[in-house]
Amino acid sequence: MGQKVHPTGFRIGSTFTWKSRWFADSNNYSDKLVEDYKVRSYLNEKLNSAGLTKVEIERSLKAIKVILFVSRPGVVIGKGGSNLELIKNEIERILNVSKLKKDKVKIDLRVEEVKKPDLSAKLVAERIVGQLIKRFPHRRAVMQALEKSIQAGANGIKIQLSGRINGAEIGRTEKYFQGSVPTQTIRANIDYFQIPARTRSGYVGIKVWIYKGELV
Repeated sequence: MGQKVHPTGFRIGSTFTWKSRWFADSNNYSDKLVEDYKVRSYLNEKLNSAGLTKVEIERSLKAIKVILFVSRPGVVIGKGGSNLELIKNEIERILNVSKLKKDKVKIDLRVEEVKKPDLSAKLVAERIVGQLIKRFPHRRAVMQALEKSIQAGANGIKIQLSGRINGAEIGRTEKYFQGSVPTQTIRANIDYFQIPARTRSGYVGIKVWIYKGELV
């Protein structure tokens, strides 16, 4: 029986850092954790068309910094920054930052551009999901993703499909590789994401590993 380890959780603290960076005592920890979850859920739904890859949240006594990593920053900012202001107001509502507290707690919303979207496991997986839902041949969709990631500069990529692939009666698992993906090397910079595709015949689970080289 294989012992499965989450590629990101396996490297937190040594290779990767936390996506939420703040300190709280036992009385406030659960509330802040739920707030972070609600903010990320809202942003993933709101900025789905902007190619959102990651949301980082940093808290201090007088400021809350929210960093958005997107492939299309123009969609997030909007005309004259109007969309960015709407997102900021909604985050203030979720975090319960009232007008009386605004002088004490400041929301700092930043947008960072992802210059190579084909090196993001989240964007690659979401693209495959969209193709499977539209009944695109799964092997062609996976092969295109493999080639684009390698051309973008990835050292290796692994994609796994599991479920009723291509509408089959019996579920199965298929794995596709290109390059090398050292899953047990702690210093390896591996981007990982998993997501289900809700096809007409049932769910198909998709997992993507992208190896970008070693971090010194």
